[in-house]
Amino acid sequence: MFVFIWLTQLLLVGGNNADSGAPLKRFCQDNLCISLSDGNITAQDGLCVVIPCSFSPAFLLFQPSINWFKCEPSRPRCGPTDLIYSSGSGRVLPEFKGRVRQLQPDLNQKDCSIIINDLTLSDSGSYQLRVDSRLFPGTENTFLARATVSVEALTRKPTVMIPPLTNGQQTTLSCTAPGLCSGSAPQITWKWSGEKENYTFISGKNTAFETEHLSTVSKRHSSTLTLNPSFTRHHNTEITCRVTYKNNITTEETVTLKVSSYPTILTSSKCEVWSEVLTCACISEGFPLPTIKWPLLENHTQFSVLNTAANRTIHSTFTLTVKDHSNTVVECVSRNEVGEVKQSLAIRASERQEVTDQHGGKALLPWAVAAVSLLLNVILIVGVVILWKKRKTVTSNQEDRTYMSLKKTERCPEYDVIHPSPN
Repeated sequence: MFVFIWLTQLLLVGGNNADSGAPLKRFCQDNLCISLSDGNITAQDGLCVVIPCSFSPAFLLFQPSINWFKCEPSRPRCGPTDLIYSSGSGRVLPEFKGRVRQLQPDLNQKDCSIIINDLTLSDSGSYQLRVDSRLFPGTENTFLARATVSVEALTRKPTVMIPPLTNGQQTTLSCTAPGLCSGSAPQITWKWSGEKENYTFISGKNTAFETEHLSTVSKRHSSTLTLNPSFTRHHNTEITCRVTYKNNITTEETVTLKVSSYPTILTSSKCEVWSEVLTCACISEGFPLPTIKWPLLENHTQFSVLNTAANRTIHSTFTLTVKDHSNTVVECVSRNEVGEVKQSLAIRASERQEVTDQHGGKALLPWAVAAVSLLLNVILIVGVVILWKKRKTVTSNQEDRTYMSLKKTERCPEYDVIHPSPN
């Protein structure tokens, strides 16, 4: 049973905060055996680390005293001034005071593992264990085997959970700090990039949860934020969760908000009829981009539909030949994954036809004007042709008279004596 509990604790705590990486090595001395991590354990700045350790035999007449030291690896044995934790009495180093605890306070569980909280880069080093069995006064079992801890800069980020956001529906966002530690509670803050990328800090509700299967010294810290999302205000904006640990060690995670919205059919949607041709246009906005359907077209085969989309707006237009539209009902149906809306569109006559139909036959006026204009043009052309022909005839007669006059002038009376001209 102990082995199962110890392995569960090690996996949950170590898996969240450090990478032990190395197997446990068994050391025995004076009928007391210790299993200690034989290798390097990595952890991150600001979080915590677990040094796994167990001891045997399963039954002891006296409860042992657990002591942990930190000193240079070159020293074979750490001294009393290097003490960082003692289950009994002892003066620990000031920089470790309150930061080191046993993972399992009940030593009857044979667990000598410790957890070091609020890590800093200076916590990297070599850690040595001493177990005092107290079988005899003044006796102790010091194990020269050590565990090495390497503390690196914090790179882990908070976990931000955002459920599907719908315009106008209140929801809760959550942010969980990395690490499963029992040290100082981190400060968790939210900030939101609103209009023009200006960040606004938002207050959340911070809570700490004790984790099952672990001792009460291990906690996970999180913050919740209640949000009433607005598509126009929050969609495509960024929200950031920042976690600040002791010594001003910070990490943050930023996510982009996606707010879904119901389709909205715009008032500019309409239908017009002209010369038995019905044309309807429906414009809908929403996110995700909605679709548009025309139930009227299900009963027709001869029609044309044109759909265009840009950003979150879709525009659908159809044309249909109808002889009588008085009983025609046109409905626009717009749908996306959030919901569906319907709207009936009124049919009105086109402006080209409406101007004339309402005034008793004035629709024929353009045709009458065109006919009169054509008739006048024909008359004008005929007149021009007649005048052209008449002028041509007059010109020909003048040329004839000129010829006869010249011919008459050339005659001489003297020739009449010789050869009289006939009468």
